Amino acid sequence: MSAVLVAEHLVRRLGGEVPVTLVDDVSLSIARGEFVCIMGPSGSGKSSLLYLLGLLDAPSGGRILLDGEDTSAYGENELANRRLAKLGFVFQFHFLLAEFTVLDNVVLPMRRLGRLADEQARARGLELLERLGVADQADKRPSQLSGGQRQRVAIARALANDPLVVLADEPTGNLDSNAAANVRDILRGLAHDLGKTVVAVTHDSAFATAADRRIGLVDGHLASDRAA
Repeated sequence: MSAVLVAEHLVRRLGGEVPVTLVDDVSLSIARGEFVCIMGPSGSGKSSLLYLLGLLDAPSGGRILLDGEDTSAYGENELANRRLAKLGFVFQFHFLLAEFTVLDNVVLPMRRLGRLADEQARARGLELLERLGVADQADKRPSQLSGGQRQRVAIARALANDPLVVLADEPTGNLDSNAAANVRDILRGLAHDLGKTVVAVTHDSAFATAADRRIGLVDGHLASDRAA
């Protein structure tokens, strides 16, 4: 399988009187269609690494290649365009916009990218909601949904622009065990059935058993990298 996401000697350091290194010389390669979990104790740099891989934070050193492109020389506008077109994000707290309907939340990234006419975007949004089993909630506000339903809507939104990579930060951390298992199976299906690369930070060992590969961090260092 070809690599879609490559990190080379990544460093993330915060300045100040006492500098703090969050990610320290991490190199890895993630293949197309691979489901990868990043694990480690609290404060190990898991989310910091995910934010670097998702081009949300700039590395202090090293570089990231996304779909073969070196992103290190990109300006803010180019980075934003790559995130919108090639990356999808799912967070522990879904961050759906309360004032919008479920469908409008899913359509929003498509409107920002501007590839589809509004009618086409809404049709695709409904298709994604149907695929994730929440199409019947399309006209509701997020506050009217259960936690598991909101997270499935968040996954639909992450898929809106047909990204190469879906990055998830503790996607089951706020869910009960049944809803967590459902989200785990959905993310696994994105990789194995749709060929998406899925990278998830988790502290949940049951969730991690569904992954193809588990990466362990300790104090910002790559401590382990093995098939699940």
